[in-house]
Amino acid sequence: MNEEEARARLAGARVARLATAGGDGQPYLVPVTFAVDDDLIYITVDHKPKTTTKLKRLRNIRENPRVALLADHYADDWDELWWVRVDGWASVVDDERGLQDPLDVLAERYEQYREHRPVGPVIVIQVDRWKGWTST
Repeated sequence: MNEEEARARLAGARVARLATAGGDGQPYLVPVTFAVDDDLIYITVDHKPKTTTKLKRLRNIRENPRVALLADHYADDWDELWWVRVDGWASVVDDERGLQDPLDVLAERYEQYREHRPVGPVIVIQVDRWKGWTST
């Protein structure tokens, strides 16, 4: 799969899995909603219930900014299978001015964010590698 197709498939996916690792190297994987904006990917901390606001993914990124994001499609017809992974550098944005553009992009993608706009913070991933596979 070429980079253009990988971008299109990722942009069309509704959910992906964010992989982070803290300073101890222990991997951590969590499903996320996201938006693709060229070589930037935005993920926000939203209003869905969470056990804490001190999220491990945010701590991990502050300790180790290398991340991966994976979206995939599974079907019993294996000719329809595909996955896309991006590798990149993440940062956590929590200042009000820096949040506005990413939150606008996310709200454009998800109706829930238009109805109840998140307040952040936002994870910004600068993609440095697009990788994908499809069975056809």
